[in-house]
Amino acid sequence: MTRVLLTGFEPFDGERVNPSWQAVWRLAAAPPDGCDITAVQLPCAFGSSLDALRAAVERADPEVVVCVGQAGGRADLTVERAAVNVNDAAIPDNAGRQPIDAPVVGWGPVGYFATLPVKACVAAARAAGVPASVSQTAGTYVCNHVFYGLMHLIATERPALRGGFVHIPYAPEQVLDRALPSMSVTLAVEGLRAVVAAAVSRREDIAAVGGATH
Repeated sequence: MTRVLLTGFEPFDGERVNPSWQAVWRLAAAPPDGCDITAVQLPCAFGSSLDALRAAVERADPEVVVCVGQAGGRADLTVERAAVNVNDAAIPDNAGRQPIDAPVVGWGPVGYFATLPVKACVAAARAAGVPASVSQTAGTYVCNHVFYGLMHLIATERPALRGGFVHIPYAPEQVLDRALPSMSVTLAVEGLRAVVAAAVSRREDIAAVGGATH
């Protein structure tokens, strides 16, 4: 059994739900074969989210970590390629903090690549019937903060650990009065199931188109 830590976020920005936690919780209840999944909800707050992530890693001692967040406005499941060392919050977090142009880690490198097979994870989600693509940016809010913090933890303290970040769209209930794309939590769960299975089963990525022109 491969030990997997999945994280999702609490609701933020006035939303009543966060599909990242809904999907992670449901996947943990019915994990892919060969996976022992621990699911943890992170606060949507700079600083404390990384404290919670570190504590979860210490408790679960996972071999693979997949952090999941909500990306309102995106139409598909997106597997993140790179995390950048900047907090630049367009809105306050749930603790009322709004860092501007601040590093995630003061002495850390500019960025980190995910250590999951990003394109293989995308291909697996698509094969499961879930729209998916590679994302070149996790933004500069708490999702990127957690992604960078995870990769920095791996680089500096846990080199055997592999990790990455996945964004999923709004749930349908969040866009009833807004003309924005959404994805059912059920479909998101199937996409994450495929992503986790691919991340666990292979270390080398596939050669496939996944770039962007802008």
